[in-house]
Amino acid sequence: MRRRRLLFVSPQFLFPLDAGGKIRTVNILRGLKGGEFEVTLLSPAAAAADGWSDEIARLADKFMAWPDPTRGMWGKIRRWLSVLHPLPVTVAVDLSRAASTLVQHELSRRFDVVVMDYVHAAIYKPPVCLTPSICLTHNVEAEILRRHAVVDRRPLMRLLWRHQCDKMERFERKALANFEIVVAISDRDAGIFRDDYGLANIRSIPTAVDLDYYQFSAPTRAVPIDPLIVFTGGMDSRANVNGVEWLVEHVWPRIAATLPRARGIIVGRNPPEALVARVRALGYNIRFTGFVDDVRPHMRGADIAVIPLLVGGGTRIKAYEAMAMGIPVVSTTLGVEGLPVRDGEHLIIADEAQAFADGVLGLILNPEQRTTLAASARSLVEDNFGAGRVARLFERICLDVATNQTAMLDGESRLGEPPGPVANRQRSG
Repeated sequence: MRRRRLLFVSPQFLFPLDAGGKIRTVNILRGLKGGEFEVTLLSPAAAAADGWSDEIARLADKFMAWPDPTRGMWGKIRRWLSVLHPLPVTVAVDLSRAASTLVQHELSRRFDVVVMDYVHAAIYKPPVCLTPSICLTHNVEAEILRRHAVVDRRPLMRLLWRHQCDKMERFERKALANFEIVVAISDRDAGIFRDDYGLANIRSIPTAVDLDYYQFSAPTRAVPIDPLIVFTGGMDSRANVNGVEWLVEHVWPRIAATLPRARGIIVGRNPPEALVARVRALGYNIRFTGFVDDVRPHMRGADIAVIPLLVGGGTRIKAYEAMAMGIPVVSTTLGVEGLPVRDGEHLIIADEAQAFADGVLGLILNPEQRTTLAASARSLVEDNFGAGRVARLFERICLDVATNQTAMLDGESRLGEPPGPVANRQRSG
């Protein structure tokens, strides 16, 4: 029996694994490899793509790439010029004739289903697409831009964020309507796509964590005199920078007043020089690692993981990574938005600076609570959010779409439903 064929199109090269979206996608692809589908992966090529050949081979049976239009000086110029483009900047910068040509050529080779990773990849979908299509979303993109417009204190930037939000919402609505299935990474995001965007073709899968990679270690039962507090996340993300600024300026002084020897570590690429200098000038014992190949050595030994986010969207895989490792988490509500976690049982949730600091201090000074919280959090992710389990859920969605397509070509619906969105597969992309 012929294995079904799946084409997976990513608008970004997936390595190194330095962002939550990349990690989520790689976990899914690793779970698909060797299963029901023969997987072909298309993406832009990083300058050092050859150095990742072994990792790519674990994701797909075949890999093909196009030149990355966002790299180098021209990529930076494109980003600035894209402010004037009808598409939102984050979509316009990915425009590539080579990418569109490659995707169209591969789709002519008879795939059972095509998956576009992020709504941004919809720009590569041919105007007439005979292959049933799925969009794997990682956020409600317009919502992120809208939140930036609210919190940014610079009037010109607020105007720019609103302008980009309007563009993204128009693009997101139109693009997602042209997929047979839209997969959200939380029930919350799925609800927004249904209620605000009017989409009926929505499925959801949870965010997943590799439980073998992020192994559990129970917290120490002692009260540390120099506790280590860790944050992980790319520091070229405005949402992460905003969150760390709030942590440093409003939360850390309250922690240091009780625990003056408290240490902090910010693990993530490209921290802004101004922020690093600001922390140094304040004299806090907080260091920035910059890019690291593996976050685990920097997380091990941490007493608390913090997620002090005030803006952003989607779900934060960093929460599940810390929980899997046995590191108690203190987060804002937005930092764990969309995750089925309970305050006081799996983590501590606080949105005001004093309450956030109290949450951190309370856990540090109460080893028994740390131990109980860490064990409960690990059980939650172990029972529900392992990477293999979530990959199988996604594979089932792909099989449903592919099987429905095959059934309609045979003149019947094997899903027990009348031909639905797949029947409209010749609509414009």
